[in-house]
Amino acid sequence: MELLQNLAAGAAHLASVEVWLMIIVGVMIGIIFGAIPGLTATTALAMFTPLTYALSRYTAFGFLLGVYCGGYYAGSIPAILIKTPGAPGNAATCVDGYPMRERGQAGKALSLSVTSSMIGGIFSALVLMVFAPTIGQMGYLFGAPEYFAIAMLGMCCLASVCGKDLCKGIASGLLGLCMAMIGQDAITGMTRFTFGSVDMIAGVGLIPGLIGLFALTEIFCKAEMAGREAKGTISDFKFYPPKIADFIHCKWIVFKSCVIGTVIGAIPGTGPTIAAWMAYNEARRSSKHPEEYGHGSAEGVIACESSNNAVTGGAMIPLTTLGIPGDSVTAIPLGALMIHGMTPGVTFTTTYPDMLYFFFIVLIIGNLVMWLCGLLGSKFFPRILAVPTQILIPFVIVLCICGVYASASTYYNLFLIVAIGGIGYILLKAGFGMAPMVLGFVLGSTIENNFQRALIAGDLNPLCFFSSPLSIGIWVAAILLTGWMVIKNRKSSGAVASAQSAGEDEKNSE
Repeated sequence: MELLQNLAAGAAHLASVEVWLMIIVGVMIGIIFGAIPGLTATTALAMFTPLTYALSRYTAFGFLLGVYCGGYYAGSIPAILIKTPGAPGNAATCVDGYPMRERGQAGKALSLSVTSSMIGGIFSALVLMVFAPTIGQMGYLFGAPEYFAIAMLGMCCLASVCGKDLCKGIASGLLGLCMAMIGQDAITGMTRFTFGSVDMIAGVGLIPGLIGLFALTEIFCKAEMAGREAKGTISDFKFYPPKIADFIHCKWIVFKSCVIGTVIGAIPGTGPTIAAWMAYNEARRSSKHPEEYGHGSAEGVIACESSNNAVTGGAMIPLTTLGIPGDSVTAIPLGALMIHGMTPGVTFTTTYPDMLYFFFIVLIIGNLVMWLCGLLGSKFFPRILAVPTQILIPFVIVLCICGVYASASTYYNLFLIVAIGGIGYILLKAGFGMAPMVLGFVLGSTIENNFQRALIAGDLNPLCFFSSPLSIGIWVAAILLTGWMVIKNRKSSGAVASAQSAGEDEKNSE
C-alpha cells in the first residue's frame, strides 16, 4: 500500500508539460554528448547542472535524468561505427559491435544496441522501484576486500576477450594494468613510471587511454589500408527495425545481463564498465556458439548494452539511500540534489519518498524516449560509413582531439593519445588484442587501490581478502569462471584446429 502511495505521489509531479519537455530535451542532449568520444554523459551533466538551479526540482531532475539515460546509451554509437567508445562503459561493445559494422550490419547493431539499452534501463528501474530499500543496504556489505574481489572477477573476462592466444591475451591485460599504474599512487603518494615528467604524475586518464587504444589504433590501421579497402555503398547499411525474435532467442542472456547491471550498479564505486565486461563474459560462457564472440556476435552487443544501461537505475540506489555515488556519472546528480535543497543519505527514502519514485518513473520514461530517438537516429548514423576514408579519418581525429582536450583541457593528453595509439598499433600488428589491454587498464586503479586498502586495514595479513563470506563467494565464482572459460577456449581452439586439418586432408586427397 505504501509503495502505491509513493508511486502515485511521484507520478503526480509528471502533470506538468514542462517536465515532459525537459525529459525529451535532456535525452537528446545526452545522446549528442554521449555520441562524441570523450565528452560523455558526465561532461553533459557537469555543464548543465548549474543551469538547473533556477528550475523547480522536478523539472531540473527530469532534464538531468534524461541526459543521464541518453548519455549512457549513446556511447555505443561511435563504438559500433568507428570503434571508438563514447564512454568507458561502452568499450565492451566495440568487441562485437564494430565487427558487425564491418560485415555491413551497422543498422542491425545500432538497433540491437538501443533496444537492449532500453530493456536494461527499464528493467533496473522497475526492479529497484520495488526493492530499493533492500538493495540500498547492500552497500554496507562491501569493503576494500570485496571491491578487490569484484575487480578481479571482472578480470576473469580476459579469458573471454583474449582471442585464440591466451598467453598474449594475459600479457596484454597485464600491460593494461601497468598503464593504469602510471603516475602517483593514490594511497602512498609515490610516483611510478613518470620518467621525471611532471605531466605524467597525473597518470593516464580513462578518456585518453580508451581513445588512444581504440580510436587512434583503428585510425592507424585504416590509414594503412586507405585506398585499398572495398568500396561500400549506403545500401549496405539498411535500417533494421527491432524484432522481438532477436531477443526471445537470447532471452536468458538479456535477463542475466540486466540482473548483472542492476546489481553492479547498486554497488558503490563499480559502474557500467565492470557490468558490461561481466555480462559479456557470462554471455560468452553460456553461449552455444562462443566462437562467434569477438567476430560480430549480436548476443555480445545485446549483453553489453543491456547490462550497461541497467546500471542507470542501480546507481541511483546508493546515491539516494547512502549518499554515495554509484559511479562517476552519478557524482554530479549528488551535487544537484544538494543544490536543490535535498540531502541524500539514509533518511532520503523517508524524507523525500515522492522524489525517489519520481526518479524511477522518469528513468522509465527517459529510456522509452531514448529508444525512439535512437531508432530514428539509427536510420542516419550509418551514413557516416558512406564517407570516404580520406575524409572520415581526419574528421574522427578532430573529434578525438576535441574530446580528449575537453576532458582535461591540457595539451599533454593530445601527445599521450598519439603515443598510446602508436604502441597499440604495434601490439596489434604483433598479434596482441586491444580488448584485454583495455580491460586491465580500466580495472587497474580499482584493483590496486583496494588491494592496498585491504592490506593496510588487515595489518598486511593476506588472509584479509577472505575475511567475509561475501568475498570468499566472489573469489570462488572468479576461480570457477576462469577455469570454465579456459577449458571452453581450449575446446573451441581444438575444434577449429581439427576442422582446418580435415579441410587440408580433403584438399590433399583431391
